[in-house]
Amino acid sequence: MKHITIQGLRLEYRDYPATAANRPTLMLLHEGLGSVGMWRHFPEKLAAHTACRVIVWSRAGYGGSEPYPEARTERYMHREGEEMLPALVAALGIEKPILIGHSDGGSIALICAGARPELPLAVAVIAPHEFVEAETLAGIRAARKVWDETDWPQKLARHHQDAPRVFSDWNDCWLSPAFRDWNIEDYLPRITCPLLAIQGEDDEYATMRQIDVIAEKVPGTALLKLPKCGHSPHRDQEAVVLDALAAFVSRASGS
Repeated sequence: MKHITIQGLRLEYRDYPATAANRPTLMLLHEGLGSVGMWRHFPEKLAAHTACRVIVWSRAGYGGSEPYPEARTERYMHREGEEMLPALVAALGIEKPILIGHSDGGSIALICAGARPELPLAVAVIAPHEFVEAETLAGIRAARKVWDETDWPQKLARHHQDAPRVFSDWNDCWLSPAFRDWNIEDYLPRITCPLLAIQGEDDEYATMRQIDVIAEKVPGTALLKLPKCGHSPHRDQEAVVLDALAAFVSRASGS
């Protein structure tokens, strides 16, 4: 594990080196309860599959990264996409990375690509959100029940220094009245790079409308809809997702 300070916060990250020349750098953005460790072996498999350098980090407050001192607001993903991610890219000296985000991480990647269209070479999103759906809220309420009634707190604590705060920040924010009108669709028409959107047909947190709207607003978007697949396609159908990402990286980088 390595560490880097971004806007005064010490963040943890891992850096898997490229195994071929002239390959783009891939940056993995985790979901709302994720961290470096919760990607498991996916980053190294992605590096091997693409021969690219792969960087994965825990956002502020996740994993072993320092938290923000202030409380989370409904614009927490905007902060990550418009401020923290560009600052991290600059601090690491990366030019034109390919952003690959899951769930919240996908939303953050879209915000970044819309706010800073010159920054990414391409974007791939896995089960992203652009707006709040009834299905999303139902899934998050169900997650609260699982949290309260099972050993999930102990399991999540293996991957975070402050698992209760990680869970409450995510759960409370998404269920708050202030978050009902959260929407990032305005960022989509400003995206100019190649875009791949992946979603499982059995996603417990969203309908397929989440990626259909991306295709409607970003011409040329490639969609991959996976049957018998939930909210984590990179775990439910790892081989399919690795192949799709490898092909997308090759197209986007012209290799």
